[in-house]
Amino acid sequence: MICLREIINSEKDREVLSRNKKIIKTSIIGIIINFLLASFKAIVGIISGSIAIVLDAVNNLTDAASSLVTIIGTKLANKKPDREHPFGHGRIEYLSAMIISVIIMYAGISSLIESIKKIIRPTVPDYSVYTVIVVVTAIFTKIIIGYYFKDRGKKLNSSSLVNSGKDALLDSVISFSTLMAIFVFTFTKISVEAYLGFIISIIIIKSGFDMIREAISSILGERVDVNLIRNVKKIIKSYPEVLGVYDIIFNNYGPNSYTGSVHIEIANTYTIDEIDELQRKITYDVYKKLGVVLAAIGIYSIDIKNKKAIDAREKISKIVNDCKDILQVHGFYYNKKDKLIQFDIVVSFECNDIESLYNDIYNKVLEQYPDYTVRILIDNDFSVSV
Repeated sequence: MICLREIINSEKDREVLSRNKKIIKTSIIGIIINFLLASFKAIVGIISGSIAIVLDAVNNLTDAASSLVTIIGTKLANKKPDREHPFGHGRIEYLSAMIISVIIMYAGISSLIESIKKIIRPTVPDYSVYTVIVVVTAIFTKIIIGYYFKDRGKKLNSSSLVNSGKDALLDSVISFSTLMAIFVFTFTKISVEAYLGFIISIIIIKSGFDMIREAISSILGERVDVNLIRNVKKIIKSYPEVLGVYDIIFNNYGPNSYTGSVHIEIANTYTIDEIDELQRKITYDVYKKLGVVLAAIGIYSIDIKNKKAIDAREKISKIVNDCKDILQVHGFYYNKKDKLIQFDIVVSFECNDIESLYNDIYNKVLEQYPDYTVRILIDNDFSVSV
C-alpha cells in the first residue's frame, strides 16, 4: 500500500515538474527572440556604423545567455536529494539568478568601455529607414518580453525569470535612447549616442549590482513570505486544542521548498497519546495544503488549573508587555516545587540594547518572585509581526 506521505509527495513532484517546464519554456522563447533581435541589430549596426546598435545586439546575446543559464539552473535545481544534499538542490536557482546578474553587469561594463572609446574617438554614423524600423521593433519587443518574463517569474516564483524580465525592460530603454540619438543626428547632425551609451551603461551596472544584492540576500536567508506564515498559523489555530502558535522558523531550500518548526501552546490536561495525534494531524495538514514540512512541533503546556500559575502568568505578561521593544511573551512555565519561572520574549530588531532590556525585565520579575529562579529566553522576530 502506498502511504499518504508518498501520495502527497507525488502530487508535489508533479507541481514542481510543471513549474520547471513552464520556466524552461519561457526561457526558450527568450533565447529565440533575443537571438533573432541580436542578428538583425548586428547587421544594421555594422552597416550603419552605429556603436549603440552593435552594443544593443551584443546585449541581446547576453540576454539569450541569461535564458540559457535559467534553463541549466532549473534543470540542476530539480535534481533529487542525495547524501551530500539531503534537502535537495533548489538553491541552485538563486545561484542562477546571481550568474544572470553578473552577466548583466558585464554587459554594462562592456558598454561603458565602448561608449568611452567613442567619446574619445567619435565616428559619424550612417542611419537609414531600416535602422529606425529595427530599433522601434526592438523597443516594443523588449517591453513585451520584459513584462512577460517578470509576470511569469512572479507567478512561478523564479528570481531568474524576474531578473531576465528586468534586463529586457532595461534593453527597451537602451533601444529608445538609440532611437532618440538617431532623431537628434538626423535633424542636427550631432552624434550623441556615445554619451547616451555612457549614461545607460551606468544604469545597467547599477541594475546588475542591485540584482546581485537581491540574489545574495536570498542565499543568506530572508524572512519567509508573510502570507505563507499567516496561512500556516491559520491552519494550526483551526485546531481547538491549540491556544497559541509561536516561533515559526522556516528554512528555504529553493523556491517553494520550506522545512521548519513551530511551537504551539495547549492545556496541560492532554495525554501524550492525544498530543502525539495532534502533532501528526497538524504536520499532515500543513504539508498537504501548503507543501511546508514541519520537521518539529514543540509543545508549551499551559497550567489551566493552578491559580498561582495563572496569576503569575498574567502578572509577568503585564510586566514584559509594558517594556518597549518587546513584541511578545510566550512559553510561560511555572514550577512551584522547584521554584522556577521561565518564559520567552521576542525582541524587536529595532532594540539597540538587548542586555539592558533583559536585565530590566529580569529585575522586575525577580522583585515580584524573589524566591524563584527566573529564566528568560530571547527570541528573534521570526514571525511575530504577521
